[in-house]
Amino acid sequence: MLFVCYPKCSTCQKARTFLDEHGAAYTLRDIKTENPTAAELRLWWEKSGLPLKRFFNTSGLQYKALGLKDRLPNMDEQAQMELLATDGMLVKRPILVGEDFVLVGFRAAEWEQRLG
Repeated sequence: MLFVCYPKCSTCQKARTFLDEHGAAYTLRDIKTENPTAAELRLWWEKSGLPLKRFFNTSGLQYKALGLKDRLPNMDEQAQMELLATDGMLVKRPILVGEDFVLVGFRAAEWEQRLG
């Protein structure tokens, strides 16, 4: 699995502890230093079955500074993907990418159900 996170984020730290306690094998990727590409984001979004808005870090400083709450509804999917690919801090985290699933954000019950 691929675990995409921001190491300084407390939620990401909880998710990493969860993975370690469950003996999950994963590759860690720092979202700030290795931002997902638009192609990766599209693949993850399609695999997740979630609305695209769930991939935005709506509580982040960048999201607010760019006024995305008002701008996103007027942007098409491709423009949103390209915007997300410009800055890892715009992307909701952590993201756990498995063979046949993508989990966005950390909710222990959801992760427990997926990882067993």
